[in-house]
Amino acid sequence: MARKSLISISDYDGQASAKKIIVFRDVAQMRVLSNPVAWRIMELLSKEPMYPAQVAKELRIHEQSAYYYIRRLLRAGAVDEAGSNLVRGGTARLYQASSPAFGIELDWGETPIEAPGNGRNKGALRFFEGFIHDGIFDGLIVVGAPEPHGQYKSSARDGHYAVHLAFFLGKVSGVMPAEFAVKLDVDAKVEKVLSGSNLISIGGPGTNIVTADFNRYLPICFDEGNFWSGLIDGTGKRYSQDNHGLIAKIKNPNDGGRSSVIVVAGVRSAGTKSAVIALTNYGEEILKRYKGKENWAIVVQGFDMDADGKIDHVDVVSNS
Repeated sequence: MARKSLISISDYDGQASAKKIIVFRDVAQMRVLSNPVAWRIMELLSKEPMYPAQVAKELRIHEQSAYYYIRRLLRAGAVDEAGSNLVRGGTARLYQASSPAFGIELDWGETPIEAPGNGRNKGALRFFEGFIHDGIFDGLIVVGAPEPHGQYKSSARDGHYAVHLAFFLGKVSGVMPAEFAVKLDVDAKVEKVLSGSNLISIGGPGTNIVTADFNRYLPICFDEGNFWSGLIDGTGKRYSQDNHGLIAKIKNPNDGGRSSVIVVAGVRSAGTKSAVIALTNYGEEILKRYKGKENWAIVVQGFDMDADGKIDHVDVVSNS
């Protein structure tokens, strides 16, 4: 029997594409494709579904010949039924090509290959392990609500940073998740998704109540006495500049570590932006420091190197 597979092709611009291919294990099944009439039929059926009488008229062959070759192609798995039409008071079956490519395969010669684009994202794939399954992002991005909320009645101004991070995650994973993957912190709390789900919480604990819930578990955390006073590492050193940002990953304490939590946050919104830029634009360098530990954190500091009022460079200042 024939079996289906995928073949990947790269064009000259370095863009990867995939094409479905039917691979024949029995060469006898493929013989029908070597017949010139059968191949002309395949070319027609690859453009649009047709019924045998249409094929016969288009190729100027006897209708019985069209039926004969279509039946053989159907048995070989080269064409599929594609519905039916009412024609002159009767029902005519439509057929179409089952694949844009066909081939044969021997039982040897497999060579491991790397998925396109992932070669330059090895660090990110390691860091987001558990968040990406079969190339699909499996988790939730949580941002602070823009209205006053939480114990400080604060309004988040950094939710839009999730867009930049989402572009990066799309590059790493490559497949759009089936369900909406972004929630406001207040909704995440109400819907009780803080356990059993992989979470990426964006924004400091003063404006994102989900970050506040996990803060005390972080290897480098925000000062519980005053979230805006800075970050404190394991040695007691404080990082209190507005442009100080935190990237941290822990096992979720709410479900015994079955899921993971990533926090991307800053002392102020400038620090959150610094952390997002560090993880995305400088991810290859930043994530070299991540060695797969269950509880890991790093403090970064963003700078405006060209004096245009925007953070465009990030340095690492501490890591756990």
